[in-house]
Amino acid sequence: MPAATQINVEYFFRLLYECFRGACGSIEIAGLSALLAQIWLWIIIIGYALSVMGLFVIIYSTMRLFELREREEKYYSTVLVAPSATGGAHPRWEHIQSLVEGASPSAWREAIIEADIMLDDMLTRQGYTGDTVGEKLKVADPAHFKTLQDAWEAHKVRNQIAHEGSAFVLTEALTRRTIARFESVLHEFRVI
Repeated sequence: MPAATQINVEYFFRLLYECFRGACGSIEIAGLSALLAQIWLWIIIIGYALSVMGLFVIIYSTMRLFELREREEKYYSTVLVAPSATGGAHPRWEHIQSLVEGASPSAWREAIIEADIMLDDMLTRQGYTGDTVGEKLKVADPAHFKTLQDAWEAHKVRNQIAHEGSAFVLTEALTRRTIARFESVLHEFRVI
């Protein structure tokens, strides 16, 4: 039976070491050794550069994260109180009132359009279905909607403004009457 052969790993590593030291016989390893040393130097330089850039990215990201947390803290710590709980008027309605008090017909137009948007929001919250305010008002029951006629009249003025634009002559009296109709509807459903 033949004797088992053993591999001497230490012997191979020793040969490899001596080869890099220049003892590989006729092969010139000194140039290869210098090239490997130069490559290793560049790897070290690039590694340090990437480490410094990574450090700057980490610092910048941390600073931005703290800024974001501060903004979130301010945003989420602000308590929103419903207008009815404060006893004051609805902020959107106050804006509409300020537009009505203005002297320009463009502000009056904006007030009527904003009031119609509030009417649409209120109708949606009340469960009326339809794509437009007109469709929602069509399905409304007059028995449960006492100011339905006021809603229709106010919405008609809004439609005239939307379809005719600046060609529609809007007076202060018509504006105040239309806003009063919107107000009566919104009061009925306790929006304002």
